Amino acid sequence: MRYTTILFDADDTLLDFKRAEYCALTRVLKAFGLPYDDEYVAAYSEINDSLWKLLEVGGIKKDELKVKRFRLFCERFGFDADPDDMASMYVEALADQSMLLEGAEALVEALYGKCELYMITNGIEYIQKKRIESTPIKKYFKEIFVSEQIGSEKPSIEYFEAVANAIPGFDKSKAIVVGDSLTSDMKGGINFGVDTCWYNPKGKKRPDDMNITYEVGSFDGIYAVIAGE
Repeated sequence: MRYTTILFDADDTLLDFKRAEYCALTRVLKAFGLPYDDEYVAAYSEINDSLWKLLEVGGIKKDELKVKRFRLFCERFGFDADPDDMASMYVEALADQSMLLEGAEALVEALYGKCELYMITNGIEYIQKKRIESTPIKKYFKEIFVSEQIGSEKPSIEYFEAVANAIPGFDKSKAIVVGDSLTSDMKGGINFGVDTCWYNPKGKKRPDDMNITYEVGSFDGIYAVIAGE
C-alpha cells in the first residue's frame, strides 16, 4: 500500500450527511408544526453550512452555532418557534441518523488490515460518536477524532497535530487525508504537510490555488490512490 495511515473524513465522504440532515430536520419541523418540504430543508442547510464554514475559521463558537442556525432559520421564514428547543431536539434527531453512502462499507472493508484507518470529523461529539457507533464500519476504525473532543476544528494545524500525536508512530510520508471538503479536509491536510485525496463525485471545479495531491470521483478511485495502483 502506498499509504498506511488513512485519515477519513466522515460526513459526505463515508456517511450520508445530506440524507441524515433531511431526516433529522423534517422530524424537528413536524414536531413544531412547521412546514417541512424541500425548500425549507434547503434553506436550513444553506444557513447551517455557512455557519460551519465560519466555525472553521474561528468566527463563531460551536455552542452559539447550535442555536443560531435555528434562530436565523426561523427569522427567514417568520416562524414562531423557540430556537433553543429546536436545537435540542435536532441534536437528538441527528444523532439517530447513521446512513452510509453507497459503497462506503465495501471500501473500508477492502482497506481493513492493509492499513490503519482513522476518522477525522468536525462536529458535536455526542452526535458524531453516536452516529458512527451505529454504523457497520465502526469496527474497522482504530480511532475517531471529533473536533469538539480535541478542542479545535479542521482545518487548524492544532487539530491535525492532536490527531498525529494520538497515533503511535505517525509518519507524515505514509499518511493521507481523504475527504470531500476543500475548506476543512484538503486545506487542513495541505497545511499540515500530508498528502490529500479530494473525493469529488459531483465533479466540482478544482481550485487553482490548492495543491491537492489527488482528485477522485469514486470509492474505487480512493482505493487505487491508497494502494498505489
